[in-house]
Amino acid sequence: MTTRSLIDHSIDIILRHQAETGAYLASPAFVHYRYAWLRDGAFVAYALDRFGRHESSRRFYAWCDSVVNKHAGKAKAAIAAVRAGWAGSAAEANRRFLHARFTVDGDEVAGEWGSFQLDGYGTWLWGLAEHVRRSGERSLIERFRASVDLTLDYLGACWQMPNFDCWEEHGDRIHPATLAAVYGGVRAMADCLPERAEELNGLADAVRRFVLERGTENGAFVKSLGDPSADASLLWLSLPFGLVDADDPLMVRTVTRIERELLAGFGVHRYRGDTYYGGGQWPLLSAWLGWYYARNGRHGEAAAICRWIESTRTTDGLPEQVQEHLLAPDRYQPWVEQAGMPAVPLLWSHAMYLVLADELKAAGHEEQKTRVP
Repeated sequence: MTTRSLIDHSIDIILRHQAETGAYLASPAFVHYRYAWLRDGAFVAYALDRFGRHESSRRFYAWCDSVVNKHAGKAKAAIAAVRAGWAGSAAEANRRFLHARFTVDGDEVAGEWGSFQLDGYGTWLWGLAEHVRRSGERSLIERFRASVDLTLDYLGACWQMPNFDCWEEHGDRIHPATLAAVYGGVRAMADCLPERAEELNGLADAVRRFVLERGTENGAFVKSLGDPSADASLLWLSLPFGLVDADDPLMVRTVTRIERELLAGFGVHRYRGDTYYGGGQWPLLSAWLGWYYARNGRHGEAAAICRWIESTRTTDGLPEQVQEHLLAPDRYQPWVEQAGMPAVPLLWSHAMYLVLADELKAAGHEEQKTRVP
């Protein structure tokens, strides 16, 4: 499949699996992912905005607005509890604070899950700002003002609390990638809301200082406070959230660790201890690394990753992960028996492929012929 045809196929898959409410189903064929996440969806919407599909993205952000408003009482209670000196457990916060995944109608999903996550709330604000910038639809900020303000207040109250990372794990820790999403969302809204700019820039600066002071070790960013290992989601600190520049020494050393510890061929693992479906390579994370390469002039490497991602396409679309190189091969079959075959298609995979393909096109390398084994 050519780059152009997979671009068209990816856009088609995303649009076909957007609900009438505007929500994007994370993976329509995988029972555990037949829900919508603010995080995944915001990156999907961002990819579509890069290709001019603003109407679809607008519908998604309208869904985000409806979700936050629907659960406004819960958000306000959480804000009040934190401001009053919240001392509850991580498990209690998981029940009482805002969730991360929802039905397409915006209802919380019952069952055991790492529900208390902040990254999605920062990401939807960042994504909305990107949508406004690319589409010119500035009226959306005022249209969604109640949910935007509430989300900002929620992040301002909760950002220093332990919460689940973007992989729905380690709810008792604080994660630099999550804080990068908070930073990105708050900073983006400071530019959109001049009347709150001083307050929001101050909050963003505080988040950034916290990460730089406590979220590094040996000159690189760490997976979580208390866990110095590498995690591919740390790419977020540079792209797209801009907590540090791509050429910042901390970021360069972090990427070097990701390359050394998590890159197998052209496929990127989440982290070394990953056992989910055997700990395979994630095309969406490979696209992220390629995005970073493209922004740093490493276009040949970025193009090689892009073509590797294209090679992972199945008849159903791009998967969540592939099994070319498993970190824990003995854990693959037990996951299949427990939850079924791995998720495919994953809309987030298609979205990040679109981002990388567009980045290469912008750099004039969409026809790069680097060979992929």
